[in-house]
Amino acid sequence: MSVIGYARVSSTGQSLEVQLEALKDAGCTKVFAEKKSGRKASDREQLNLALDFIREGDTLVVTRLDRLARSVIDLHQIIARVTEKGASFRVLQQAGIDTSTSTGKLTLAVLAAVAEFEADIRAERQKDGIEAAKAKGVYKGRPATIDAAEIKTALAGGERPAALAKRLGVARSTIYRLRDAEVA
Repeated sequence: MSVIGYARVSSTGQSLEVQLEALKDAGCTKVFAEKKSGRKASDREQLNLALDFIREGDTLVVTRLDRLARSVIDLHQIIARVTEKGASFRVLQQAGIDTSTSTGKLTLAVLAAVAEFEADIRAERQKDGIEAAKAKGVYKGRPATIDAAEIKTALAGGERPAALAKRLGVARSTIYRLRDAEVA
């Protein structure tokens, strides 16, 4: 019976250090960690490796529930995989979430529903804010489409990336990404 940890942050600029330390302190003998968006669990390689790794009697541990899943569907699918293997799941910072107990299973289901509700509310607020900004004329948004071939042609013609980005109303990183993209 092993304690297996999973740590995740959403972007490369964030640090995993605090989570890794907490998982070590919780007795994790192996930790899977990644810097990846949490929207879709199926896209997270280290999570899938952790789920493949756990065995009967093991416990999968995360520091917070949102490190594991951002939707009730993903959460239930992950917990189903853990349960099918005869393992349990525990959250360090949210006491009571421990699937080795009936109360822990109930707590997990309730908190997952609340977390998904909050994510939906946040998305609705963001959409409302964008609509209000558009109505005031202060939100420009992204250009509908940017053609990689057009970017490459402009750069080949001597236009500087910063000037091109400003002219198109995009970030310089977009120019570099499209410059390096394959053109069909």
